Amino acid sequence: MAVKKNSSLTHLGRKTKPVNPYSPKLLERFENSHSKLEPFITLDCPEFTSLCPITDQPDFAQVYINYIPNKWCVESKSLKLYLFSFRNHGSFHEDCICVILKDLDKLLKPHYIEVIGKFMPRGGISIDPFVNKANSKKFETFATQRKLTFHI
Repeated sequence: MAVKKNSSLTHLGRKTKPVNPYSPKLLERFENSHSKLEPFITLDCPEFTSLCPITDQPDFAQVYINYIPNKWCVESKSLKLYLFSFRNHGSFHEDCICVILKDLDKLLKPHYIEVIGKFMPRGGISIDPFVNKANSKKFETFATQRKLTFHI
């Protein structure tokens, strides 16, 4: 998908520093020029970190974002900066994954979106939250099936 030179993207092609604390304002989008194809897009962040809100100890995860865009796609560098802004953010695993979905859903209004967190074990237990949402009637059954049959 080509991005116009006069686009409003502010991070791409520029030196940027990580933002602290968490900020959804970092997210940017560009127009989906292939909306009729309904591509299924997977984004994989193998280096996601956040802080336990109780102990302030770091939590590490691999975060997967899958979505079927409508009019907008997320710009990947802005997504990287956004996900890295969780590094010093104290939040439970489940909350991080839900917040990511809500922020991306608000920005993109995709036909379908899901966010999966595969967190490293702490205290002998790993927590792998999954959340999804269909914004299009066409994908409601798909969303329900994904939720009912999801496994890591």
